[in-house]
Amino acid sequence: MTYDSDILIAGGGLNGPALALALAQSGLHVTVVDARSSPTRAGDNFDGRGYALALASQRLLNAIGVWENIVGNAQPLLEIKVTDGHAGQGPAPFFLHFDHGEIEEGPMGYMVEDRHLYRAFLAAMRSEKRITLLSETSVTDQSVDASGVTVTLSTGKTHRARLLVGCDGRASGVAKRAGIHRTGWGYGQTALVCAIAHERPHNGTAHQFFMPPGPLAILPLPGNMSSIVWSETDENAAAINALPDEDYMQVLRPRFGDFLGDIQLVGNRFTYPLSLSLANHFVADHIALVGDAAHGMHPIAGQGLNAGLRDVAALADVLHEARKRGEDIASIQVLERYQEWRRFDTNALVAATDLTNKLFSNDNPILRAARDIGMGLVNATPTLRRTFMREAAGLSGNLPTLMR
Repeated sequence: MTYDSDILIAGGGLNGPALALALAQSGLHVTVVDARSSPTRAGDNFDGRGYALALASQRLLNAIGVWENIVGNAQPLLEIKVTDGHAGQGPAPFFLHFDHGEIEEGPMGYMVEDRHLYRAFLAAMRSEKRITLLSETSVTDQSVDASGVTVTLSTGKTHRARLLVGCDGRASGVAKRAGIHRTGWGYGQTALVCAIAHERPHNGTAHQFFMPPGPLAILPLPGNMSSIVWSETDENAAAINALPDEDYMQVLRPRFGDFLGDIQLVGNRFTYPLSLSLANHFVADHIALVGDAAHGMHPIAGQGLNAGLRDVAALADVLHEARKRGEDIASIQVLERYQEWRRFDTNALVAATDLTNKLFSNDNPILRAARDIGMGLVNATPTLRRTFMREAAGLSGNLPTLMR
């Protein structure tokens, strides 16, 4: 049987390129189909979008050769402070404080802008002979048979591969066409995302402030700037987002506080409806799902991209080992090893983020007292505190080779 490539990846966001590089470097030929324009995505303009990369994710990026082109624009996460309270009233007396000095591995993670991540991925893909990048096109149809999968592109061309990987988001067309259904629900919350400049240095500290409508995350970027992920009820978020920039900032300031001095909006503003969305299966015959195509969760712990990169590393491990043994890498028997590996971890993470959001996004006095005391107890117990820190750094559980 003749194939155009061993693996076709539908979706060129961040998980798709990471997987392409990991697989190509193990000797497989990969095609990445990206609906967007690569030059636009890799532009020079700051737009405010950033990601918190756990330490394990940074190790993956280093292993596939892109970290050296990112590190100069990355902000180490040295401390994390978690508090509870009301806007304009300051935090509750009990809190969590994680300091990277308490674990041996170094910073718990890094904040990196989307444009720097994608630019590094794009350069690495273009220099890898085993990767073909098809921009401004998408997969519109797929047909699986005993030896592989044939996809039709929006250009009308067809492409034959042994394995099709869906990295195409929560509304994954790959999953839908494979008959994979999803379980999930909305939270009635919308994330308001932007970046701000502030007078005082953040010292590499990330803040998570839980308020009744939803959490406010303040994530440090290089220089005196931070990325904001601010959750509100859908109704409030729509009203806030409709405001002019200065009025928008007047709503944010009492929630943010004055601990970093005066704050000003920089870059663009974004909104994202928040929901849980979990694929009932991560694999089918000759098909695998990665990242948001497999699982979408609340951003309360900043683990969305990190969970996707863990999928990348796990799938690369499974396919590499199967190839070494001479197995059919696209067989359902091989792919189920990936599903078994990632399914338990993903379910646990989705459940944890769902429970945390429900526990903290309310003003019930009994729940508020319980969660504040719980945070205080964890903070006062070094062993528990280090366990939570290693979890935040992505260092717990059965780590794939590329993340060790």
